[in-house]
Amino acid sequence: ENVLPGSAAEQAGFQPGDMFKAIDGTAIERFEDVQRIVGLRPNVPLEIVVLRDGREVTLTATPALREMKDSRGNVIQRIGQLGVHGSARESVRHDPVTAVWRAGKETVDLTFATLTAVGQMIAGTRPASEIGGPLRIAKLTGDVAQRDVPYLIWFMAYISINLGLINLFPIPMLDGGHLLFYMAELVRGKPLGARAQEYGFRFGLVLVLSLMVFATWNDLVYLRVVDFIKRLVT
Repeated sequence: ENVLPGSAAEQAGFQPGDMFKAIDGTAIERFEDVQRIVGLRPNVPLEIVVLRDGREVTLTATPALREMKDSRGNVIQRIGQLGVHGSARESVRHDPVTAVWRAGKETVDLTFATLTAVGQMIAGTRPASEIGGPLRIAKLTGDVAQRDVPYLIWFMAYISINLGLINLFPIPMLDGGHLLFYMAELVRGKPLGARAQEYGFRFGLVLVLSLMVFATWNDLVYLRVVDFIKRLVT
C-alpha cells in the first residue's frame, strides 16, 4: 500500500508495501474491506495487522474524519480515512458457484455496514442528514453513471440492498411489520385483535410518512433548493 504523508496511517507507523491482514480481528481479503471498516469508524482507534517483509506487524491507527462532497460542494457523507492507497488492483473471475457465494457475502457485509451506520445515527455519532430519498438517489445515480459501468452496477446493487433492508424493518405498513404480526400470532396462538392491528398500521403509516418527509427535506437541503427558496422569499 502507498502511505500519504501526514496521514493517520503514517502517524501509526505504516510503511509502503504493507499488506492488510486484519482490522480489529476481521480478516481482510480485498482493499474494499479496509475502506468499508475504516469508513464507518472515524476517530476510533483500530488495531490493524499488516504483513511486512514476510512477518505480521500490529499497529494502532485512528482514522481521520473526512467529509465527502459532491461537485456542488455539498457534504454527502462523513467517513473515516487512514490515508493509504492500494498499490495495485486486479479483476478476478470466479466460477458460478463461487460468484454466488461471494455475492451473498458482499450482501451480508453491506447489510451490516448499513445497520452500523443506522446505529451510529441513533447514538448521535453520525449525522442524520446522510439519510436521503429519491431526489438524492437520482442525483447520485447520475454522478455514478458518469464513471465506469462496474461502479454503476455496484451502486445499483447497493441501493437495492438498502431498500430491501428498510422494507424488512419491523414497522407496520412494511413487510417487516407483517412478519412482526405473524410472530406475535405465533407466540399468542391467535392473530392480534382488529383494533391492535389498526393502531399498528396507523403508527406505521405515520412513521413511514415522517421518514419520507425527513428524507425529502434532506434532499432539498442537499440540492440547495431550500437556500434558493429562502433567497426568493427574502
